[in-house]
Amino acid sequence: MAEQREPLFITQNGEAKAVLQDVASYEETQETLALLKVLALGNLEIEAGKVKPLAEVVARLRAKRVAG
Repeated sequence: MAEQREPLFITQNGEAKAVLQDVASYEETQETLALLKVLALGNLEIEAGKVKPLAEVVARLRAKRVAG
């Protein structure tokens, strides 16, 4: 299973009931889902207007670096 990296579907009465997959594929899937959640949250923040102009953010970061 780990070599082919293809999931194994377990059926009952001809219907898929469970999926068995290798750990590497599972971890990749979890990482992909996490990234998609971050993107979705970012889009919600954009839609809600929770954004700042790039110049303002850069200026604030530079001020922190100089102060630190």
